[in-house]
Amino acid sequence: MGHPEIHRTHRIGWLRAAVLGANDGIVSTASLVLGVAAAGADSQGILVAGVAGLVAGAMSMAAGEYVSVSSQADTERADLARESGELAADPQREHAELTAIYVERGLDATLAFNVATQLMQHDALGAHARDELGISDSLSARPVQAALASAATFAIGAMLPLLVVVLFPIANLMWAVSGGSLLFLALLGSVSARAGGAPVISAASRVTFWGALAMALTAGVGALFGVAA
Repeated sequence: MGHPEIHRTHRIGWLRAAVLGANDGIVSTASLVLGVAAAGADSQGILVAGVAGLVAGAMSMAAGEYVSVSSQADTERADLARESGELAADPQREHAELTAIYVERGLDATLAFNVATQLMQHDALGAHARDELGISDSLSARPVQAALASAATFAIGAMLPLLVVVLFPIANLMWAVSGGSLLFLALLGSVSARAGGAPVISAASRVTFWGALAMALTAGVGALFGVAA
């Protein structure tokens, strides 16, 4: 009797974009707020800078993800077009190529030949895309999905330190934004690890460490220029 297996590979595309967006939203906005606050700005100036960072960052994330993933999608389409032409021009050679791939993966020559034959009869381009090029439906590039996920999660992540700015007085702002942002990052690392089936502690520690480093450096630069001014 079969048993259901839970795999998370199909989540890689949107999960990567979502985690990247949320992480950047928290880190960049919190760092911006801390840098401006360390330079001596008032609450209104800090909030304006943070909101501007949210809008600019979300648009930048969307554009960057769309462009980069579109480039990946273009490459995939070009490879598929080339493979389709090769299948039409020399199917025997492509069959031998697919057979050799299965032999390398552990099948004996006869079984590999039969598997290649049946798969090519069913969907020749799909078989070569998956087993020769490494292109599958679950891992294929989706530019719009990546762009929307990155922009939305960046905005959500950026709203968290801005909420702290609104709720806390400026006298406590530095510690509140730092502590709150590190907590948000730890939660993000934990949630993303659970969604991807990865170890929670290492994921949370990783994003928290780099977030703390970014905030500390930006606050230091803000304090330096604030004093110099």
